[in-house]
Amino acid sequence: MVKEEIKRLRDELNKHSYNYYVLDNPTISDFEYDKLFSRLKELETIYPEFITPDSPTQRVGGISTGFKEYKHKYRLYSLDNTYNADELRKWYERIIKEVLGKVELVCELKIDGLAIALAYKNGLFTTGVTRGDGITGEDITQNLKTIKAIPLRLFKNADLEVRGEIYMPKTSFEKLNEENLLHGEKVFANPRNAAAGSIRQLDSSVTAKRDLSMFTYTAIIENADFKPKTHWESIQYVKELGFKTNPNIRLVDDIDGAIQFCKDWETKRFELDYATDGVVIKVNRLDYQNELGFTSRAPKWATAFKFPPEEITTDLLDIELGIGKTGAITPVAVLTPVNLAGSVVSRASLHNFDEIKRLDVRIGDRVLIKKAAEIIPKVVKVSETDKHADLPVYVPPEVCPECGSKLQTKEGEVNLYCLNSQCSSVLKSKLEYWVSKEAMDIDFIGPSVISQLFELNLVRTPLDFYKLTYEDFLKLDLVKDKSATNMYTSVQKSKNNPLARFITALSVRMVGKETADILVNEFGTLDNLINAEISELAKVDGIGEKIAQSVFEFFHDVNNIKMINEFKAMGFDFSQNNFSDKTDELSGKTFVLTGTLETMTRDEASYKIKMKGGKTSSSVSKKTSYVIAGANPGSKLDKAEDLGVIILSEEDFLKLIGEK
Repeated sequence: MVKEEIKRLRDELNKHSYNYYVLDNPTISDFEYDKLFSRLKELETIYPEFITPDSPTQRVGGISTGFKEYKHKYRLYSLDNTYNADELRKWYERIIKEVLGKVELVCELKIDGLAIALAYKNGLFTTGVTRGDGITGEDITQNLKTIKAIPLRLFKNADLEVRGEIYMPKTSFEKLNEENLLHGEKVFANPRNAAAGSIRQLDSSVTAKRDLSMFTYTAIIENADFKPKTHWESIQYVKELGFKTNPNIRLVDDIDGAIQFCKDWETKRFELDYATDGVVIKVNRLDYQNELGFTSRAPKWATAFKFPPEEITTDLLDIELGIGKTGAITPVAVLTPVNLAGSVVSRASLHNFDEIKRLDVRIGDRVLIKKAAEIIPKVVKVSETDKHADLPVYVPPEVCPECGSKLQTKEGEVNLYCLNSQCSSVLKSKLEYWVSKEAMDIDFIGPSVISQLFELNLVRTPLDFYKLTYEDFLKLDLVKDKSATNMYTSVQKSKNNPLARFITALSVRMVGKETADILVNEFGTLDNLINAEISELAKVDGIGEKIAQSVFEFFHDVNNIKMINEFKAMGFDFSQNNFSDKTDELSGKTFVLTGTLETMTRDEASYKIKMKGGKTSSSVSKKTSYVIAGANPGSKLDKAEDLGVIILSEEDFLKLIGEK
């Protein structure tokens, strides 16, 4: 009797969840749902032997120690992009040439979220994996179980894998940011970042609190009572199984219909409660898809039409001044919030005071802002209005807004600088850069934590991080035992970082991540770098006289040497050569990377090159040894061909470094 009641409650709750989260058509009140849920939870507590993996009570998990890598059973390919009607027509012409005739197409909105693969066995959800590099992802099954748009059990028994896009509705994103602001927590830049941050929480109960959803966009059916012959049929079938699919999908006769669909949604998309950055167009017949096949990275039978970068006008309310780790003062436009390219924008870059003068930007102006993809929005022009001439001309500051020191310029630069080494904003910016992913990559310590440590006078310089105790972290607001342990452990762990990260983190003027890599690759150890003469530094390819002078001055400053010696005393080891795996094939060779690589990021490829003794450059010249060309290479490939530089495919590169 109890077992039957549990099954009845479970089936009823799953049906109500489907009505609410998939159909957006609730059939009972929240109060009634909660009563049913409480009764099921009560029975399962008394009779745990009757708990099943598809029970609604299993949607809230516990804390994981990390995510395990998981090799995809079926590879997740990327999509090639098109940007205008002419490119779409050329893509379609190639399709009809190969299949010898006109083909139907399916048009779907391209959701700006996170691609995910879900596996089902006998209708039961078994595994959920992130896209990763398309070949290997991360198993985040427990977190995905918390998303109510993902069915734990299908309405029919079937073995299949579905692909979907996890997203956060815009309204939920705005609510999350408001709550985070209220509690002094991280504010996300856009819904996609918020979804990514939510889905990769080690504590799945945190994921459960975030309002995430998923649209299913394709299925690989292994064993079911139905075998679709077209993509359109497969989408209708997964809807019947209980998956949420995007309602804005259209079956069209040819490319003209697809182009019209793209035009229809170019402006209509802003009315949606989720971010979309284009349209995915697919050949409808599955036998044609199989016949057309894939390139090394993308299906030939599909393409993504990308909407153009968005521009929008808004009011400039104020110009705030940011102070960076070098003391550079950066003007930032404070705007009336507007929706731009899928996210709410309330701030935009003004670059420097010369740019303000060139544009004649004045507080109170109506301005045009622009943003392409994930690039920071920027002010591109002032709209012509009657009030512009009556607004006061913006006058650059003369003193630091934080410490009041007189601002100065540096020869050959347009920026204004606060050169007060004890300015609290400069000190905090250096600390924030020290823990950043580009530098020492110290997890769990962000701007809010640094601000507290600074106010409590516990940290003033990067050295102070390594003097902190577990008890010091407990002094911070809302920090409990686990958080304090994580912070302390992360700081201590960073002592073992590669030397190049340490040099990057030092904030040597004109030395960023790539330059730090070059210096370590050339000199091997920190002592060798400290003892290098200006002439030796300047001779290094990619350094030059100005950077050489800056590096020499930094490492011959008494205070900096004292600081480095203190780091050594704290357990840092600077004697190792991080690039010890040099080979004759790569040693001294210069590589340029262009296009998208399939099995690794460009940063990963760059690291492999440096590990083997090679160098990387951002531009092609006669000194370039090799150009590694991925998918969709840019003008660097053309220049390499003109100069007769050796061009390597990704496979050629992997063979060269002995990984294939």
